[in-house]
Amino acid sequence: MSNWNLESWRTKTALQQPVYPNAEHLVQVEKTLEKMPPLVFAGEARQLKQALSKVAKGESFLLQGGDCAESFAEFHANNIRDTFKVMLQMAVVLTYAGKCPVVKVGRMAGQFAKPRSAGTETINGVELPSYRGDIINGIEFDSSARIPDPERLIKVYNQSASTMNLLRAFAQGGYADLHQVHKWNNDFLQASPAGEKYQGIADKIDDALQFMEACGIGNVSQLHETEFYTSHEALLLPYEQALTRQDSLSGDWYDCSAHMLWIGDRTRQLDGAHVEFLRGVQNPIGVKAGPTMDPEDLLRLCDTLNPKNEAGRLNIIVRMGADKVEEGMPKLIQAIQREGKQVVWSSDPMHGNTVKASSGYKTRHVDHVLREVQQFFQVHKAEGSYAGGVHFEMTGQNVTECVGGAFQVSESDLGDRYHTHCDPRLNADQSLELAFMISETLKKARA
Repeated sequence: MSNWNLESWRTKTALQQPVYPNAEHLVQVEKTLEKMPPLVFAGEARQLKQALSKVAKGESFLLQGGDCAESFAEFHANNIRDTFKVMLQMAVVLTYAGKCPVVKVGRMAGQFAKPRSAGTETINGVELPSYRGDIINGIEFDSSARIPDPERLIKVYNQSASTMNLLRAFAQGGYADLHQVHKWNNDFLQASPAGEKYQGIADKIDDALQFMEACGIGNVSQLHETEFYTSHEALLLPYEQALTRQDSLSGDWYDCSAHMLWIGDRTRQLDGAHVEFLRGVQNPIGVKAGPTMDPEDLLRLCDTLNPKNEAGRLNIIVRMGADKVEEGMPKLIQAIQREGKQVVWSSDPMHGNTVKASSGYKTRHVDHVLREVQQFFQVHKAEGSYAGGVHFEMTGQNVTECVGGAFQVSESDLGDRYHTHCDPRLNADQSLELAFMISETLKKARA
């Protein structure tokens, strides 16, 4: 680490970065952010790393989920609450049926930047810069909206701070109390098979809580509050650097924009700026691994990002696509096991399964998502390793963005409630349905 510093990433090639028309304006915004209070604290990041170390050892399970891309337009307390609520429901299902502690990490309070496959897009013969997330430019197909604006970083910080404040209140202020388990069920979920199954688990939890209270052991903090962490892709490096702080206790550097950061499949180059920056902060780090990931490159990433081979530090988030897992994953697992690397294995069944419907909407088929998760568990079982978690793009809203599920959303339904600013998300019903499937698979795997 002797050759790492906050600025060392700037000597490397930084992909997926916008070109700001006024570089001095960006510098001034960075200086403003450097003076802002941290969004999370070093001790919380260490606490998450400790929790993830248990996932790496097969003692817990990671549930990571939330928006594809947060936006200014959809910022509302109810939307934050509903996504938090569905994640609590999913965690209850996984904990109860899978008999396994669940580490809950939201794609929230910072997930505003999105990598793009092309720098521009063309509509009706008009070519404009691509939309790169609300932290960079506007989604409107308008030349002025698509100009990168540094002031958006300040707005993202303020929205993330408000979101963090609400999440802390929900997690520690009584909303997550297991005695409220019935109240977490959304109205539209109660009419679905997944909602009905959830009600059955909620009834059993109620019975168990009443028994514990009768025995005089019901007043423990774990029943009344929960730990909930935040994460996002560390894509826009000026923002990440501006929110990085040196911990007064340890002297280590932490990216205080979120508890966990990850590097995307497009920016994981060993000699790139994103790997350079994140190797120097002590947060838990994720790395997306797509079909093109070479086992030797993965081992080099492990050596670079986790040189001490610390359990809980590195999360390999596999995103292969349905029916590609059995071809692409075994060689990665075998390489990690051969070298004795301690990692969390997590499945992202969303990004490899995006298709375009005949109507023009991007969508994902729920059965493809389910199949990739099932294959993820099957490969780990065959290789004698632990399938440690899942990583979803989902929302607590009743959107129609992914096809299938118990309510049988069809391609013709996509336009009804298609609200995403980027990629399609599972709605609450589809997310809960997936949690039940995973819980059964997890139960068998642990047995």
